[in-house]
Amino acid sequence: MRPRTPAVVSLALLALVTACTGEQPAQQQQPAEPARTTAATTTASPTSGAAAPTGTALRVEEVAGGLEHGWDIGFLPDGRMLVTERPARFKLVDAGTVTEISADLDDVHVEGEGGLMGLVVHPDFERTREFTTCQTHQDNGDAIDVRLVTWRLSEDARAATRVRDLLTGLPVNDSGRHSGCRPTIAADGALLVGTGDTADDPAIPQDRRNLGGKVLRIDLRTGEGLPDNPFASSRDANERRIYTYGHRNVQGVAVRPGSGQVFASEHGPTGFDEMNRIRPGANYGWDPSQGGTVDFYDEDVPMTDRERFPDAVPPLWTSGETSTEAPSGAAFLTGERWGELNGSLAVVALRGQKVLLFQLNDAGTEVTNLHLPTELNDTYGRLRGVRSGPDGALYITTSEGDDDKLLRVTLAGS
Repeated sequence: MRPRTPAVVSLALLALVTACTGEQPAQQQQPAEPARTTAATTTASPTSGAAAPTGTALRVEEVAGGLEHGWDIGFLPDGRMLVTERPARFKLVDAGTVTEISADLDDVHVEGEGGLMGLVVHPDFERTREFTTCQTHQDNGDAIDVRLVTWRLSEDARAATRVRDLLTGLPVNDSGRHSGCRPTIAADGALLVGTGDTADDPAIPQDRRNLGGKVLRIDLRTGEGLPDNPFASSRDANERRIYTYGHRNVQGVAVRPGSGQVFASEHGPTGFDEMNRIRPGANYGWDPSQGGTVDFYDEDVPMTDRERFPDAVPPLWTSGETSTEAPSGAAFLTGERWGELNGSLAVVALRGQKVLLFQLNDAGTEVTNLHLPTELNDTYGRLRGVRSGPDGALYITTSEGDDDKLLRVTLAGS
């Protein structure tokens, strides 16, 4: 049996128990993280959640269909949307009409989990018409790396041209496994990027000279690490870019409005998927090398190994030993239109085929409620991307590979 992640504070929000019996969750205290607030770990059943807040029925509308593995969504100032498709295509969605954007994407390594992935529209898009993507890169059929590429959309939105390779050298697996790769703009304009560890070289997650299995914080213009990053004084350029390390496969990064708090969703091995609060400079405890004692990728180690790394940050939520959700994109619900759900963190799941809505305390250190809306549970298949739109609605892409959808989710009656 795999060594298990030590419990920190077990809230055990198993909905039917809490809702029906009214029993308060048991708590077990673990030593606090040095110089950090101790997080609370919540384990919840994949098919249940804490009792839903009243008046939280959702309305789900299909904005567009005919997509193929829609990976991410970007909103243009005029209300149109960019969608990346993993098989290396840009799509423009305009009032439900989907058109392909011409772009040279022949160098994208489309294999397994790799391809054209995350997307961010630049804050100054109205002036520059630029956006940045994550994509696996190949040369003559050989996988080279995962890289961030900045593009410029033509005035008529029919074509995108490559402006620059913003950052190269993120590790890649020939099979595409654990490619990551989710970019998000932070409140201060920094580019945050969640990356995968390639499921190959076991030393990568703990190696701060390697960009895999990390959350990066870089300059959106130069790709360099920012001067206030936790390892900014390092002589190694990659280490200067690192915000957190010890991750397995980060596919969701979200910034909490009004607070600057950063949260990430992450694939575990069999079970033990995580949602984490991201703390600058912190280690999140994934080490398939067992401290460098094995030369193979050992997936039987704890997802967060606090015996080997006592300072490793425990997850705010884990799917536990018996459940696998494969969490992907993450975004916050914002606006009074969401009622009691306002401020919740929405995480979409691939294998779980659902949306998990985490309500958090103000400090971002505890999950106070977990709601699994029935309107999105096992209804639309695998869910990959989720972003909060400028209209306050939640936009979600499905990832079934055939006639995938772009969905718009609002509170019913809002």
